[in-house]
Amino acid sequence: MRKGLANYIIALILIGIGVMLVLENIGIATFNMKSAWLYLYPVLFIVIGLKMLIERMRFRGGSWMGGSFLIIFGTLLLLDRFNVIAFTFGDVFKLWPLLIVYVGFFFVRGNGLIIKYKQNDHHGKYYQNTTMHDENYGKGSFSMVGNFEYNQPNWKVEPMNLRSMAGDFYLDFSKAFIPEKKTPIRINSLAGDVHILVPENVAFRVEAYVKAGDIEVLGQTVDGIGRSMFFETKDFETAEQKLDFFIKLKAGSIRIDQV
Repeated sequence: MRKGLANYIIALILIGIGVMLVLENIGIATFNMKSAWLYLYPVLFIVIGLKMLIERMRFRGGSWMGGSFLIIFGTLLLLDRFNVIAFTFGDVFKLWPLLIVYVGFFFVRGNGLIIKYKQNDHHGKYYQNTTMHDENYGKGSFSMVGNFEYNQPNWKVEPMNLRSMAGDFYLDFSKAFIPEKKTPIRINSLAGDVHILVPENVAFRVEAYVKAGDIEVLGQTVDGIGRSMFFETKDFETAEQKLDFFIKLKAGSIRIDQV
């Protein structure tokens, strides 16, 4: 599937729905749109899921977790429409065992390195099993399944409180306008991947937790069950421009790099 094909499919479906509604409203044709919609929106879920998977495989964003979830969810809804099984939109919570499957994949991806001690290097200080004070986070944003991507040129950094049931988070602060103050960033998700890029000239601190998965900050990694890491750059306390991260995942991967 070439780039953009999924977008064209979604666009054609939406255009077709719009044309059918117009024809029905002006009396030219009659369609049973209620019945048609019951078949169309599961197909949309599947197409969007495929798009997310393909983008992930091509390293162009996307989400293998969100994509696979939408494909499975859409497929089950279609099977219900064709009377193969009984599955409605409200049965989405019956898919919670998928979280166990995703945890299994995260263990397969692990690299086996576990840090159990405090250490220093030229970047700053790393700790484990450390609890920091709560921050005053900004306006929250919630998504049941989906991605949060902040990578547009000169996007404005403000206090964030991002939450998701399942999905990926990609924040590229090298392309952002970062104010000269401490900006708290909170990310909380049941399952997903978090990838953050921070410019080398910007101070930052991170408190990260995963119930099952791995954490990597500037090359230092912990993985396994019930892992945590606290890191702050050497100039964090004195810097005017700084980012303060709090990241908590039930299952997933957290990675922070400097660019």
